[in-house]
Amino acid sequence: MRVEIREIALVEPDAGPYGITVGPDGALWLTLVHGGGIARLDPDGSVRTHPLEPAGGRPLIITTGPDGALWFTRSGDDRIGRITVDGAQRTVALPPGTGPGGIAVGPDGALWYAGMTSDTIGRVTTDGTVTAFPLPVTGGLPSMITAGADHALWFTLNRANAIGRIALDGTVTLYPLPTADAGPVGIALGPDGVIWFVEITAGQAGRIDVDGVIVEFPLPDRAARPHAIVADPAGGAWFTEWGANRIGHFDATGRFESYALPSPQSEPHGIVHTPDGVWAALETGALAHLTRTSPPDPHEPT
Repeated sequence: MRVEIREIALVEPDAGPYGITVGPDGALWLTLVHGGGIARLDPDGSVRTHPLEPAGGRPLIITTGPDGALWFTRSGDDRIGRITVDGAQRTVALPPGTGPGGIAVGPDGALWYAGMTSDTIGRVTTDGTVTAFPLPVTGGLPSMITAGADHALWFTLNRANAIGRIALDGTVTLYPLPTADAGPVGIALGPDGVIWFVEITAGQAGRIDVDGVIVEFPLPDRAARPHAIVADPAGGAWFTEWGANRIGHFDATGRFESYALPSPQSEPHGIVHTPDGVWAALETGALAHLTRTSPPDPHEPT
């Protein structure tokens, strides 16, 4: 596969773009983890930033909610934030010490989050009702979360070295990873119903099916520290190589490709797939946009 990569300046370098999603308005929405705000990149290239209300909050992950607004985690003050496409904000308070990380829309139309510092997975309805479900591990660092194809949510347990599944009634099943101390972080649902994830410590990607069968794919550079991941329509997945300043890709067969970012030490974090390519949030204040410039060649060397 041949791709073109360009970087788009978004905000000041110390703002820290982190999470990214496509909004209901077709724009890209990002969290600014250090700047304490939400940024919007319009399809015409204009950028608007919204300081958090209340200020601070250390926003991490953002997703489009079932109500036509954007919902995001505020890891610094134990809240879930909500912002409309017009910029109106409100927050939902979580139990103290929750430390919300990943967030996703569940099959029940509620927002589900990973409580990083509380060993919980939580549920927030659009009217602000919060339910927290305790996990059967202590200090497991639940990190990111995604809706599955099986009417449940799937999440990574970074320090417990496992992938978790939580049913809508709160029943939890844990699947230990084959590689010790792998450090799973990013997680995403593939079009075939299989869950993709990345292991930041082991330098691997992996897949888990609904029966709990896990297959791991080592990266050529085991020190690349893969961080966030998103599935592509062809059954593969794109991910950020935070420690190597690259964007990586595995296809459905495990074939690997990797693309260096134009600027050094860009610190790529969140990633999203759109009809016009792949976008990655760079903590240095920019976005990376990858577009295919020629059809994939199955005989082309990686």
